[in-house]
This record gives sequence, C-alpha cells and structure tokens, in this order.
Amino acid sequence: MITLEEERVLSQPRIRVMKRDGRLVDFDAQKIDRALHKASQEVEEMSPQVEAKLRTISDRIIAEIFERFSKDVKIYEIQSIVEHELLASGEYTIAKEYINYRTQRDFDRQKATDINVAIDKLLNKEQAVVNENANKDSEVFNTQRDLTAGIVGKSIGLKLLPPHVANAHQKGDIHFHDMDYSPYTPMTNCCLIDFKGMLENGFKMGNAEVESPKSIQTATAQISQIIANVASSQYGGCTADRIDELLAPYAELNYQKHLKDAKEWVAEDKQEAYARQKTQKDIYDAMQSLEYEINTLFTSNGQTPFTSLGFGLGTSWFEREIQKAILTIRIKGLGSEHRTAIFPKLIFTLKSGLNLEVGTPNYDIKQLALECATKRMYPDVLSYDKIVELTGSFKAPMGCRSFLQGWWDENGQEVNSGRMNLGVVTLNLPRIALEAEGDIERFWDIFKERLAIAKDALVYRVERVKEASPANAPILYQYGAFGKRLPKVGSVDELFRNRRATVSLGYIGLYEVATAFYGGAWEHNPAAKNLTIDIVRQMKEACEDWSNEYGYHFSVYSTPSESLTDRFCRLDSEKFGLVPDITDKEYYTNSFHYDVRKNPTPFEKLDFEKDYPAAGATGGFIHYCEYPVLQQNPKALEAVWDYAYTRVGYLGTNTPIDHCYACGFEGDFEPTERGFKCPNCGNSDPKTVDVVKRTCGYLGNPQARPMVNGRHKEISARVKHMNGSTIAQEGAKA
Repeated sequence: MITLEEERVLSQPRIRVMKRDGRLVDFDAQKIDRALHKASQEVEEMSPQVEAKLRTISDRIIAEIFERFSKDVKIYEIQSIVEHELLASGEYTIAKEYINYRTQRDFDRQKATDINVAIDKLLNKEQAVVNENANKDSEVFNTQRDLTAGIVGKSIGLKLLPPHVANAHQKGDIHFHDMDYSPYTPMTNCCLIDFKGMLENGFKMGNAEVESPKSIQTATAQISQIIANVASSQYGGCTADRIDELLAPYAELNYQKHLKDAKEWVAEDKQEAYARQKTQKDIYDAMQSLEYEINTLFTSNGQTPFTSLGFGLGTSWFEREIQKAILTIRIKGLGSEHRTAIFPKLIFTLKSGLNLEVGTPNYDIKQLALECATKRMYPDVLSYDKIVELTGSFKAPMGCRSFLQGWWDENGQEVNSGRMNLGVVTLNLPRIALEAEGDIERFWDIFKERLAIAKDALVYRVERVKEASPANAPILYQYGAFGKRLPKVGSVDELFRNRRATVSLGYIGLYEVATAFYGGAWEHNPAAKNLTIDIVRQMKEACEDWSNEYGYHFSVYSTPSESLTDRFCRLDSEKFGLVPDITDKEYYTNSFHYDVRKNPTPFEKLDFEKDYPAAGATGGFIHYCEYPVLQQNPKALEAVWDYAYTRVGYLGTNTPIDHCYACGFEGDFEPTERGFKCPNCGNSDPKTVDVVKRTCGYLGNPQARPMVNGRHKEISARVKHMNGSTIAQEGAKA
C-alpha cells in the first residue's frame, strides 16, 4: 500500500538541486518539510493545526518548484521560494527565523575561512581552540606559535579542499583530520620508523653524518633524535616496533666490550658475570635515558612527540633485559615524585607459547607488564595471533591505533617498518541516522552519499601528499625513516603506491546509530548489532573498491577522536536538538565501543566489540576495559588479558592511577568543568597532583591541559561495581 506522501513524491518529475559547493543531488521534498518545522519550532508550540499549516505551505513551495524547474534548480532559488511563500502566507515570525538561520549559516561559512576570526578566538583563549589537544600546553610560546600557524593552515586548507569536501567538513557531515597541517602542507600522518635501517646504515641529520652506533647508549640517543626530527616532519604518531629486538645487537656490543675488559682485569670464573652485570646496567641506563629524552623533547608543533614502543617477542638474554628495563623504569616513574610518564606509549606483545601461559619462557616478563599496567596504565597489549589474523602479518600500530596491512615488496620481502599513513577522514554516522528519521532505506541512501564525499576527500589527501618533494622532509624520504632512500629531487609516490601506504576512512558513533533505530539499550538485540556490523562491512567493501581503483590502500579506521566526539555531537545538537541517548550525552561514542554508561564487565565488553575489527575495521582499532584500582590484584588484569588473547588484537587498560601529593590519596579523581580534583581533600593544583587519563589512544594529563567537557564525561565513566577479585572470578568462569 503506497501512502499519499509516497504517491506525491513518486508522481513528481526528477529534478536535481545544485548545492553551493557545486554538487548535484536529487531533490528531496522532506528537507523542505524539516526546514519549515525547525523554523516553526523556534517560535511556536507544535500542534495538529500548526502541522496542517506547515504542510499546506510545503505543498505550495514544492508545487512552485516543479512548476518553474524541470531539470536543475540552484539551492538559493529554493530558499527564495520558501521565503516568498512564508511571507505570502503571513507567517512573518517563521519567515524571520528561517531567514536568520540561513543568514547565520552563510556567516558561519565565511567565518570558518576568516583568519582574523580564528585568531581572535585564540587571543581570547576560547577553550575549543586552546585545549583541542590534551597534550599541548597552550601556555608556552612554541605551542602558541603552533596554534597560530594551525589557524592559518586550517583557513588555507579549507580553501584548497574541493568545495563539497570543505562544505561537508564545516557542516559536520565528515571530519577532515589534522587540517592545521594538511592539506596546507603535503605532510604524511603516522608511521613505523625504519630504525633498523637507519641505525645499521647511518643517516644524516642537520649538518651531521651519523654513523652506526657502537653501544646501546648511543643507539637510544640516536633513536630519540630521529623521533624528534620525524615528529617535526609529519603530524601523526610514530612507533619503534620490536625495540627489544632492534636494540639487542647494540647491547651485545656493550657486552663484548665489558667481556674484553673482564678478561684483562677479572678472574676467569667471574668474567661472564661481570660483563653481564655491567651490560645490564648499561641497558637500564640507556632505556631510562630514552624515557626521559622522549618526555623532554619538544617538536616544532609544540608538543612531546606522540611515540609508541612495541616490544615483548625477544627471547635472548639481551632482549629480555631490555624488556624488563622498559617496564621497571615505567613502574618507577619520572623524577623524585615518581610521576607517570605520558610518553612513550608502551605496547607489550602477548604470544602463546612465549609469555602468555604459566611456564612459558617469558611468563615472568608478562607478570612485570601486569604490575606496570596496574600502576601506570601502560603497557597496552597486542595479541600476536589475532593481529596476524586481522592484518595479515604482525606489527605494532603506527602511533596510537593505526595498523598497516601485511605487505611484501617486489622481492617477496615482508616490509612493515618504513611504511606510513597518509591521513584520515571520518564519517559522522549518528548524523546520518538522525537525518534518516527511522527510515533504514533512507539511512543507506545518505550513507552512500557521504561515503562518496569521504572518498573524494581521501583521494584528495593522497594527491596532495604526492606533491611533496624528498627535500621537504629529508629525514623521511632521503635518510631512511621511510625505508627506501630517495634522491633530493623527484617523486615520493613510490613510497605510497601499490598499497605500501594506507589512507583511512574513520567513523564515529555506531552506538548512536543503532540507538536511533532500536533505542538506547540495544546491545543484546541481534538486529541492532547486525546493522552496526553491516555498516562496518559496507565501509570495508567501499575501501576495497577504492584500493582497486587507485592502487593505494584505503582502510577502515576506528577513529581516535579526542575532540571529535564533542565536535560532531555539538553540531548535531544544534541541528537536531537534545535527542535521548544520542545528543543529550554531550559526546558521541567512539567507533565501535560499548556505551560506557552501561558499566559492562570487561568480558562482556570484549565479547561485544570483537566482531567489529573482524568485520573490516582492520586499518585501526583498540579496545579498552575499565577497572577499579588494581594495584593489589594484578591477577584480575591477567584474567582479562588471557580472555582477550583469542578475541581481540589490541587491548588497553583504564584503571585509576591518579595521585594527590597533598594528602597521599591514590585512585580516581573527580571530573570538574576545568579539570579534576582529589576526592579526599579537594586539591586540584596541577603542581601537587598527578592526573592521568586516556584522552585518545594515548594517555594525557588533563589537569594541566583540560579536555573538552564531553570527553570528561566519557573518560570519567568507570566500572564502579566490580572489584579486582570479581574480575578474576569472572575471568575464570569465562
């Protein structure tokens, strides 16, 4: 049975609307209805009489459009007809509201590219500008300079983008990430640095030709300098993968030197022990220096480099000592107050037969990693077999969660280090669901339309990055950070094409999408879960088609969204109002994550989330579990790690580790509008508290650099009803 509304729409000839950005889209009469309702709701109570009045006006508007236009109509012509009909009907207050809204939208578009407007926001210290990144201290000069440069970069970037992409970004349909750097500059995003090639073959930095190191101390010093230089030449995170195996040969050089000295000065039966003891101290000192150097580095963009260290697979004495040193140093903490180090992010690999089970060779190091995670939240853990299953080969993520897919060069050699990501564009999925108004077919139609815009945005990212010259970033292209060393002049594209690099389609808000169709408690509804899985599969299929079309690896990326969860929700609140369990929370749920307000057990959360990377979100993913204080019960955390091993590839630990130096309290601080405070004594002075929260894939110090309010709300939602013993018992049952 066809409804009158459907009959009315079907009987109309097909015309298209030319948008301001030049796109042609099918005319949608429902958009006129929604615009009239939105304007009317601002000035009067909705009633059957008002509904009938708006329907009559809408019918006259649509009739005039089809009377005057048979093929294409410009958007401003439609708006003119709407305004005329409202005035002709005597609906002056609604007309005023509609005109004001349209005018304000035009102002907002112009202001987005007006550098002076943005600079005023920075000078007035508007929170959304100065606190966009929780690990950037906006009080210091170099950060202020970077924020100023970022404003200029964003303004120019919006003008460089294809008009329909820029428009979609400004409206909040998509998010073109890191616009303060790209596309203004043809920078790359995150990477796995080829430290092995650089340390073995030497490299140039500044005016210095750096030769291969002869000790582990020199090797770690070179690594810190490479990190600083790479981080200043790109805008994303960087990873030293398998650093225990990477540094072991240089630790062995120390050992051989000490053994040589021992043979001259130490009794024969003590020479081996002497050399090992000296080397063990060298390893500890080198890794401690690396920890401090990374935390004291400042890149050209005014922040500590977003750095990750992957380790855990080495089995030699040297590799084991490096692993133990990394964890022991992190447990000890920084400085005399033993504060938690924010960087580098530690990523420990679990592997069955190596360190997962009792009695395996490195099980003792797993125990040390568990202690470290209960006290410092890091390390996150990788499940070796699951990472291979999901991504085709084993490697750590680039930065916080972005994964490369398995890739082999023309000689059949597997290559991971030296590869990179070219950028991310994220879809606002909740907006599509809200626009669909319960109509699943309409949802898929809008979804396909937004996918097409995201595709154009990602292709533009690729084309823009290809415009770089090796001379723009010598450390990346000429001196080995990206693997192959290119001449100063020429194309950089050979390091990107043939799927060597990734470019990523991000997404936010699967929880909110399902809520729009099935209500806020849908997690155990198979139909709702299947909808969210199907969305991921559709994105994966689209990315695969784009990869085949262009020869670059388009991947589905479960977006890191420190401020984006707030931005999308804020924009949608303005457009749709406060929608229960969607916009009224003041934040959107990141990617495929379980609604944090439901307080799931870690095992429920992992069972729920494990399906999404497997469905296609293999270009970037991480799972978090929330815990109470676990420092006295690491076995509880081990139960979750073991349970996760066959289910998810990458797992992070969220446990309260805040510390008040005024009263000695340790645990979870209370969130406030501008930071966090000690629940015991009320202290909120950044100098006398150590507050560490997950702000993205990384940890952050939100007390020193407050985050947006929505992220406060999401981060502070912890599992209060479970203690460590309960978690361990649940794990044993599972």
